[in-house]
Amino acid sequence: MKTLKFLTLLGGLLVLSPLSSADVQYKTETMVEGLDHPWSMAFISSRHMLVTELSGQLRLVTDGELRETPIEGVPEVLFAGQGGLSEVLVHPNFEENGFIYLSFSAPDADEPKLNRLNVVRARLEGEALVGHKTIFKSNPPRKAAAHYGARLAFMADGSLLITSGDGFNYREKAQHLDNHFGKILRVNDDGSIPTDNPFVNSPGALPEIWSYGHRNLQGLVIKDDGTVLEHEHGPKGGDELNIIEPGNNYGWPAITYGIDYSGATISPFTEQPGMEQPIKYWVPSIAPSSMALYQGDMFPSWKGNLFISALVPGDLRRLELSGEKVVGEETLFSELGRIRNVITAPDGSLLLATDGAEGKIIRVFADNQID
Repeated sequence: MKTLKFLTLLGGLLVLSPLSSADVQYKTETMVEGLDHPWSMAFISSRHMLVTELSGQLRLVTDGELRETPIEGVPEVLFAGQGGLSEVLVHPNFEENGFIYLSFSAPDADEPKLNRLNVVRARLEGEALVGHKTIFKSNPPRKAAAHYGARLAFMADGSLLITSGDGFNYREKAQHLDNHFGKILRVNDDGSIPTDNPFVNSPGALPEIWSYGHRNLQGLVIKDDGTVLEHEHGPKGGDELNIIEPGNNYGWPAITYGIDYSGATISPFTEQPGMEQPIKYWVPSIAPSSMALYQGDMFPSWKGNLFISALVPGDLRRLELSGEKVVGEETLFSELGRIRNVITAPDGSLLLATDGAEGKIIRVFADNQID
């Protein structure tokens, strides 16, 4: 049994205070072991879940058991640096069309020394993917296998958001609209461009761009009211949680709360006119790696909270929101080390994927027993 507390805001400082409701009691269990760099998880039914391994396999978990044989038909990926098979996302009408979406890094077809972030749509038939369609390729290609972003999320209108990182060595391009570095893109579910995107009629701008001025975006949540929440890695400090509005500039690298890994200044500015401020930032960095909005029934006092997995030093962050403000933060599961992914299961439990070559999936569930 564990008793949880949360952080409240008092005079600009975060201080511990007890929960106003009954203390949350939970247990953890290891559900799956032996995963090769797990990156993303998605349920296709109450019994079946898909898990990506960065090394290129798509795995099926049924009733908590990992199938030995990977899903067939996964595209070849570039497994190098931070690249590989990243997000798996299920189409909102999966039961009718069988569509799933994968994001991954892959060598450029014309220049194998370069690579791109790709997104494909395919149908899951049995334990194989068929009918592949590439719906996005980042442009231009890059040399470094780093900072892909690679998160996907469907909006209520059926359009798809894609996060595309700054490629590490291309950060200045995040401020320009003629490329995909440091952007959120919005496309229809078949890859076509929505006519109401903010830069559709802007000369020289790529029409799929939805927002810009980002670094390495690995958290993406869309609330029921349409609010888009995104988080991204800063450099040394300056990880950000943002509310995203179409057409807005989020500042990287012209403004930042972080410094370069060498200690050098990236920008002397944390604010500039026409550039958005995060609703929260972290100094030092926590290396946020995914995000889930809890809407389950298993933990009623967590409903509406954000859960952010973190890689440095490794934990799970629970954030309490009030409107567009973060009013509390709590650090959980620091004993697990680097946590790559967090999702809510259909039964309301939390699933955590630990990072690395011997990755695990940990289930967090309610302990209703009284000691």
